[in-house]
Amino acid sequence: MTDYVLKPEEGIAGNYISSYVTDTGLLKKIEFHDDENFNFGFDIVDELARKCPDKTAMMHISKDGTERRITFKDMMIYSNKTANYLHYLGIRKGDKVLLSLKRHYQFWFIIIALHKIGAIAVPCSFLLTRKDFEYRFKAGHISAVICTADGTVSEEITKATKNYPGLKTRILVGGSLEGWSNYNRDIRFFSSTLKRTPNSAGGNDPMLMFFTSGTTSYPKMATHSFKYPLGHYITAKYWHQVDPSGLHFTISDTGWGKALWGKLYGQWLCEAPVFTYDYDEFFAKDILGMIEKYRITSFCAPPTVFRMLVHVDMTKFDLTSLKNVSTAGEALNPEVYAKFKRATGLRIMEGFGQTETTLVVANLKGMKPKAGSMGKASPLYDIVLMADEEREAAVGETGELCIRLGDKAPTGLFMGYYLDKEKTDAVMHDGLYHTCDSAYMDEDGYLWYVGRVDDVIKTAGYRVGPFEIENEIMKLPYVLECAVTSIPDLVRGQAIKASIVLTKGTAPSSELKKETMKYLRGALASYKRPKVVEFVEELPKTTSGKVRRVEIKDKDWKQDE
Repeated sequence: MTDYVLKPEEGIAGNYISSYVTDTGLLKKIEFHDDENFNFGFDIVDELARKCPDKTAMMHISKDGTERRITFKDMMIYSNKTANYLHYLGIRKGDKVLLSLKRHYQFWFIIIALHKIGAIAVPCSFLLTRKDFEYRFKAGHISAVICTADGTVSEEITKATKNYPGLKTRILVGGSLEGWSNYNRDIRFFSSTLKRTPNSAGGNDPMLMFFTSGTTSYPKMATHSFKYPLGHYITAKYWHQVDPSGLHFTISDTGWGKALWGKLYGQWLCEAPVFTYDYDEFFAKDILGMIEKYRITSFCAPPTVFRMLVHVDMTKFDLTSLKNVSTAGEALNPEVYAKFKRATGLRIMEGFGQTETTLVVANLKGMKPKAGSMGKASPLYDIVLMADEEREAAVGETGELCIRLGDKAPTGLFMGYYLDKEKTDAVMHDGLYHTCDSAYMDEDGYLWYVGRVDDVIKTAGYRVGPFEIENEIMKLPYVLECAVTSIPDLVRGQAIKASIVLTKGTAPSSELKKETMKYLRGALASYKRPKVVEFVEELPKTTSGKVRRVEIKDKDWKQDE
């Protein structure tokens, strides 16, 4: 084993992080220290406010085009005012506070304030319904909610509380409503000074709870400690490759964990500003326009966004400020990778992680990405592919992606599912954390995503991953996106079905189905070919944008009963 000599990282991160990096910039090893009482609000935000008070922390663009440049000093002042306000309203250390705030700039003041007072932040999507909120209130024992005045969020929450008496505090951002505290109005009355006390939360205390995306079941509550932000240093510096003098843009609603991957923790550990566009409706041209206008230097978005971007004439936009581009959330189709590279000259650096983790696998700085591969294991995690419960997968063999736990869980891995020992034990056993995602490793050590373990199709004795078939379908010029699932088959046990969303202006027809089937006959081995092709208007997705193959599959299997 190589004996790496570790050096402190640059800037404020060096107080807690040491690493070994090769001459080519490739990260080989990383360690964390002096983090027993680490609190991102006090130790990073406030320290940056002292070190570089006038430096931009965030450039925020509202849906009406209003620009706000928020400095690190602003972040300290308004998070302190918010912390004092929340304390006045009765929110204390350990209380669980649900946030549904779209991409409003107030989200950053509020979540940092919650970190400072030790309350547990529970970010959620603004698209949730009464039923969704009611489930989350009960599952998470939520005592307070802070939500946007936009849309019907407050209305859905009010409906949900009829069956949940435990909600003690309601705070509205951007408006007023009877029975709710008014954040924008009230915050100005509170002090901008906040003292850290010996009892302040930090280290291994719970800081954050994410509801999982629920691709296969009801969402679970993954709990993270105050050390979690440190794990995202790799995310920002070695994957996003943020520039402290540039501007990083991650597309994500604050209700999704990806927002904290790309709009807060790692970026500010690197002392890099973030860009936030609080749009109501996604338009690819608007995003490209923002990159051009604000000279974005690094950009991260889910594959769904890149699929939309490559269908726009990107040559009409000046994207020369972009230096690094990355993606995660689901596997990236090689065809999309190739189209984006032809248009911009940039390679999309794919990565893989979960609500329960930080960045597990990625194409990091210093690596040459392979189109369609999610990269190599992050130095933060010791991973293994398990072919079954006892045997590791061979090179080229599909196995479940697992993380070795060792003597102590790695920084960034979740603490467990809140109040659910059974589900926690189901994924943490035999010295491993089981991701329930399958992949294979090639001879160069690159990992290739296959699918959720439950998504793998078993047909006529073969095990087929949906992603490789989807990749072929995505090569067709009239396909916007697709999902491959199993359907019942009396002979094979399972057959393969392709659900396809067509590009704008393409009409579904029997002739187009025949053309699609003809193409796939020439592109895929016989056992991988879809038996059924269905054109659909849209694919079912989670609130974080992941395709819910399980919903398509369940519908088809129930129809066969």
